[in-house]
Amino acid sequence: MAVPIPELLTPEIFKPARYLGNERGAVHKPWQAATVRWVLSYPEIYEVGASNLGHIILYNILNAVPDQLCDRAYLPAADLAAKLRATQTPLFAVESRRALREFDLIGFSLSYELGATNILEMLDLAGLPLTWWERQQASLEEIPLIFAGGQTATSNPEPYADFFDFFALGDGEELLPEIGLVVAEGKRAGLSRQDLLLDLAQVPGVYVPQFYDRQGDGSVKPNRPDVPARVLRRVATPMPHYAIGLVPYVETVHDRLTVEIRRGCTRGCRFCQPGMLTRPARDVAPEEVIAAIETGMRATGYNEFSLLSLSCSDYLALPAVGVEIKNRLQNENISLSLPSQRVDRFDENIAHIVGGTRQGGLTFAPEAGTQRLRDIINKGLTNEELLRGVKTAYEQGWDKIKLYFMIGLPGETDADVLGIAETIRWLRRECWIKGRKPLSFNLTISNFTPKPHTPFQWHAVSTSEFLRKQELLKAEFRTIKGLKANFTDVRISAMEDFVGRGDRQLGPVIRRAWELGAREDSWWENLDRAYAAWTQAIQEAGLDWKYRQLEAGEWNVFSGGNHNLDAPLPWDHIDTGISKAWLKEDLHRALEAVVVPDCSFAGCSHCGVCGIDFGHNVVVPPPPIPPIQGQPQVPQERVQRLRLTFGKTGEMTLLSHLDLLRLFERAVRRAHLPIAFSGGFHPSPRISTASALPLGVTSYGEIVDLEFYREVDAQTVLEQLRQQLPQEIPLYGCEVVPLSEPAASQALRAATYELLIRTPEPLERETWEQWLETLRATPEILYELTTKSGKTQVVNLRDRLLEIRLNEHQVHWPTVSLIYTGVCRNDGTFLRPEHCLYLLEKVSGHSLELGAIARQKLHLETP
Repeated sequence: MAVPIPELLTPEIFKPARYLGNERGAVHKPWQAATVRWVLSYPEIYEVGASNLGHIILYNILNAVPDQLCDRAYLPAADLAAKLRATQTPLFAVESRRALREFDLIGFSLSYELGATNILEMLDLAGLPLTWWERQQASLEEIPLIFAGGQTATSNPEPYADFFDFFALGDGEELLPEIGLVVAEGKRAGLSRQDLLLDLAQVPGVYVPQFYDRQGDGSVKPNRPDVPARVLRRVATPMPHYAIGLVPYVETVHDRLTVEIRRGCTRGCRFCQPGMLTRPARDVAPEEVIAAIETGMRATGYNEFSLLSLSCSDYLALPAVGVEIKNRLQNENISLSLPSQRVDRFDENIAHIVGGTRQGGLTFAPEAGTQRLRDIINKGLTNEELLRGVKTAYEQGWDKIKLYFMIGLPGETDADVLGIAETIRWLRRECWIKGRKPLSFNLTISNFTPKPHTPFQWHAVSTSEFLRKQELLKAEFRTIKGLKANFTDVRISAMEDFVGRGDRQLGPVIRRAWELGAREDSWWENLDRAYAAWTQAIQEAGLDWKYRQLEAGEWNVFSGGNHNLDAPLPWDHIDTGISKAWLKEDLHRALEAVVVPDCSFAGCSHCGVCGIDFGHNVVVPPPPIPPIQGQPQVPQERVQRLRLTFGKTGEMTLLSHLDLLRLFERAVRRAHLPIAFSGGFHPSPRISTASALPLGVTSYGEIVDLEFYREVDAQTVLEQLRQQLPQEIPLYGCEVVPLSEPAASQALRAATYELLIRTPEPLERETWEQWLETLRATPEILYELTTKSGKTQVVNLRDRLLEIRLNEHQVHWPTVSLIYTGVCRNDGTFLRPEHCLYLLEKVSGHSLELGAIARQKLHLETP
């Protein structure tokens, strides 16, 4: 039987704060006031989904639409999933805590080929039918419309067509609000599910798979005359201000503010699906980027921001924007990271703005180890440019650089594979400065998998060749110092290729793989299970011949043969704007190693994108770089210490100690308080709590010390922080403490707790008083502790009990309220609530159960 959500979110599950839905920036709209109710579901654990920029932007946009409400859902970790199934509680959206079934639309982000099993897991946990035909007769009030968007959905929706009522293709910023208006009108008109989907099919960018059939030749055609033969991919202008929003309590994968500076890439790398599916290129105006970053950093309290693009270096305004932001935030210990940049555009200007008061990592992607192969894939990178970029990074202070390479590219020979190792040797030889630490590299070696809508979509690769080439490289790398290499597992690549270029025959395979345990398949710890599940599912579907053919490399575009490039492909009905004829032409250019220039900065390549439907390239000319206003200085001087007392109540008790510190740091930043920082390579704000509070424990007496580089008024600090902290982190007081006195963590001596203890049967108050008197009179009760190093230590717990009594307001028997004070020092000497329970069991001879715990006060040693 379903149970209330708060009963599921307990300290017994890992990171319960993932599911609270009360982060800063979370939107809580009145349920009854909304006409259309969305839930955007990211089919990964919270730490991945909550930091996804597209997820945040669409969430903010939909909640900005009047009469519409948008909530969120994520793939629950295995422990919560088990609880949901055991209690028959349906998967819920985090803000409203309502079951997913109660919404009108459930949208899933399908961002990689193997993510569909996670979606099936979420649908099953939600108690929803998995396929559109199982939902076909249901009304919208009974079962929501279920759709998918994202790069993989746009690229080739056919393998997943069984599971979705519709797909949203391309950019969603304008498309999703249009869908919401159609659904609102359909609800008002009382349309059936079928008629509503037919209306949605008229919206450019909406693909309703039930209105299309797979033909004998592999093509996909409409099965009714009133839907388009080809479905258009939508294109929207980036909206950087919508990136400002959610500030998770727990640490996420991308734990920073991310602002998009350029959408689309016109480099024309022949292996790159995102570069083909996001054309044309659209630069964001520099003043918009600067405003979004400055506003976002002050609104969120992050200490790092990231500029996002498929190739940040192609945003010509990058140096000017970076310097301007660095000037404005120079003394706030802010860092900039660039996740994707071209090594050929890396220069002193970009080196200056990357990082901040601490130097971040650098990642470049040469992709191939020889010039010949880089020309075949149209990387547009010469050896000279590669050396110049890496040398510039080394000269600017970087001792370690991360490089991405691929193996299995069309036209690759063993000499090209070994060229990766030779490139590393060459770079290490050329990048050498006397007295400096030698340059080292972290390499990621990926396996090339052909993608739809690219010139290499007809190519096939051999997994046995992948394994052989990996061994070639591993043997070569053993002779190179200062090198660490990671290789993508061949099994992941084979599964991604098989699904990514499949058709509707794969629907039952995906479902069966999920039934056999495939989920979170990209996580290495799940790989063996996932591979076994997918292999069995493919065999049961009778498609193992096709999979084995793919594993062997069914056709290599460089080996000749009579492969028909005009044969229908499962994704031909998706109109991305790039013509199939141009892809064929570019494939032939690859055979000749002909490089096609970037059409954002050279002549048009005539790919077919630019026009009325998709727009044109928008390239912002580089503005002048403003003068650098000195190097960032992290204020380290300690002028004043303030000591705050605060509480941790309600659902905030489910926040871990590290997450609590992160919450205080961001609150201090948002309040613009002059916090001092530690020294060293990684300065951190001088914020320290007296003692870590166990997960799930309420407190009304916590202490945190804040040290400032200039004096501030204690009452002002109190009021400013109250505005930035959740109500369930109440602030009780603030006082100035001399810097000469010990910090709260050093002065801590004891702690007072209130415990609720349950007994198997009701007991008289006199019995409890007698037990407590016996405990007070007992000089020694030994207990075996396990230290952090794993060693055991026998201690006298009775020595650590300073005082214990019954709560004077005790009213609920047989649950007893006790208040005790025990030693609590940060050298590891403490009396925890479970230790107190042990003492009581020893003197009473009864088995007792610990209920609620509240820490009432921390006691500091007075100077």
